[in-house]
Amino acid sequence: MTTFPDNSSLVSIVLPIRNQADHVATVLKDYLAVLERAAVNFELLPVVNGTQHDISLERCQEVAAANPRVRVHVTEKGGWGWAVRHGLELSRGDYLCYTNSARTKAEDLLLLLLYARAYPGVVVKANRKIRASARRRLGSVLYNFECRALFDLASWDVNGTPKVFPRTFSHLLNLTRDDDLIDLEFATVCARERYPLVEVPIVSTVRHGGRSTTNMRSAFRMYLGALRMFQNTGDR
Repeated sequence: MTTFPDNSSLVSIVLPIRNQADHVATVLKDYLAVLERAAVNFELLPVVNGTQHDISLERCQEVAAANPRVRVHVTEKGGWGWAVRHGLELSRGDYLCYTNSARTKAEDLLLLLLYARAYPGVVVKANRKIRASARRRLGSVLYNFECRALFDLASWDVNGTPKVFPRTFSHLLNLTRDDDLIDLEFATVCARERYPLVEVPIVSTVRHGGRSTTNMRSAFRMYLGALRMFQNTGDR
């Protein structure tokens, strides 16, 4: 079993980026500082996707020019799932991670990586304790209850990131969703393949910047999308 992290094990951290020019450079620099102090062998993979109206790409490239641990990728196609899949495909690490850079603090990212070191043969993911509006909390609770009921999942926060897993869990490299439902697909693959999973509670407070794309319409699409995924699974 691969020990993580050590001098030979590389951790690839995929960061989907979209319209985050106001904070992405600061976030990347924070990640670099915290992970380098902890002597983690890592690479950061910002995936700038579907960005047409800001300079997120330029901000990422500026950070990459000063640190070879940052490898920037860009794709005209947008979508959370697409960016995650694209980054995982380009990753070189023995252990893989993806997270929402707009919401993940450097200290929380390190915490999840340390859990992965303690439990090298499991999937480690965040279970966010959300401090947000009552409507947002209720929407999250309803979605997670739906996912647990439909797919018999143990997870209490399907969409929680960071998510960290060993490359040997190869079925997680064959995800197919291009949209926000990739996290539900991730959870169902873990359940189907019986990959052990540990959830680490973290407090999710505010975004680093930018605007959340989650609203009533997108939440409804996720509720309906989860139901359709379940129906499609039952058809096979």
